[in-house]
Amino acid sequence: MLITRRIALAAPALLAALPARAQGGFPTRPVRIIVPYTPGGVSDITARLIAEPLAAQWGQPVPVENRAGADGIIGTEVVAKSAPDGQTLALVSVGHPVNAAFYRLPYDTMRDFSFVTLTTRTPLVLCAGKGFGPSTAAELVAYAKANPAGHVTFAGTGGVVRLAPVLFAQRAGVEMTYVPYRGSTQAHPDLMAGRVDIMFDTVPAALGHIQSGAFKALATTGAARAPQLPDVPTLTEAFMPGYEATTWGMVIGPANIPAPTLAKLSADCGAAVMRPEIAARHAALGAEVVRSTPEETRRFVEAELEKWGDAARRAGIQPQAAG
Repeated sequence: MLITRRIALAAPALLAALPARAQGGFPTRPVRIIVPYTPGGVSDITARLIAEPLAAQWGQPVPVENRAGADGIIGTEVVAKSAPDGQTLALVSVGHPVNAAFYRLPYDTMRDFSFVTLTTRTPLVLCAGKGFGPSTAAELVAYAKANPAGHVTFAGTGGVVRLAPVLFAQRAGVEMTYVPYRGSTQAHPDLMAGRVDIMFDTVPAALGHIQSGAFKALATTGAARAPQLPDVPTLTEAFMPGYEATTWGMVIGPANIPAPTLAKLSADCGAAVMRPEIAARHAALGAEVVRSTPEETRRFVEAELEKWGDAARRAGIQPQAAG
C-alpha cells in the first residue's frame, strides 16, 4: 500500500513536469498494467515499482490493477482480449506457461500474446527437514532408488513448485509421491517434522528456516548459485546438468502489438526494471532483475511451455477446467 500511495501522490507532479511526452506517439493515454495475482507478491511489487519511472518517461499515468483469480487466468484473459495497441499490459509469472499443463485455458499461451520483456528471476531451493537422512541431491537420488515405489514424498503447492520435483524425479529416474498443500507455509511444519521428505520452494520463502537449521538445503535450481546461499550448489553443477527451475516475472500484452510499439515497450520496461533502486528492492526479495528483447522473451516462454508441459504429460497430469 505504501508503494501504491507514493505512486499516486507522485503522478501529478510527474505529469506536470513532462507534458510533452504524451504527444506525437505512443503512449497517448494511460497504460494500465494488470497483475493477475493478489497484492504483495513479486509480480505485484515489480509492476508498482516500474510504473513510476514509466509514468515519468511517458507523461501518462500507469495504473496497476490486480485482477486475481484462477491461478492468474482471469487477469491474463483480460489482456488477451484487449486491443493490440500497447495500452494494456500484464505482469505475469512462470504460471503463464505452467497453467497450460494444469488447465484448459480460455486463450492460447503463445498465440494470443505479445511478449515484452522478462523482469525478474528467482531460484528455488531443494530442501528437507533437518532429520531427513540425505544432505545432497545425489544422496537423495540414492536414497530414493534404495526405497522405491514412491516412498520419498515431496510437498507441492501447485504450479512450478509441484512440477520442479516431478522434473527432478524424471531426470533422476526415481519415483516420488506428491503431497499437496495450499501454500508453502502450510507445508513447512510437516517438512520440519518429517511428515513429508522434501520440498522445492522459493529461496526467500525457505531461507529463514535454512538459516535457523530447521531445513537442510540440498541444492538450488538456478543457472548460478543463489546469493543468499553461496555454499549451496546448483543442481546443474552438483548432480544434474541442464536442470533449471525458477519463478520469474514478465511483461506481456495482447497479440499483434505493432512492432515499433512493442520495441518501445520492451526497451522502456526493461530499462525501468534495471534501475539500481529497483534492482536493490528486488535483491532484498531474493529476486534478480533481468531484461530481454521481445524475441528473446518469446523464445524463453516457448522453452518453458515445452519443458513443463512435457514433465506434466509424462507424470500423467491432465488439464482440467479452469476456475
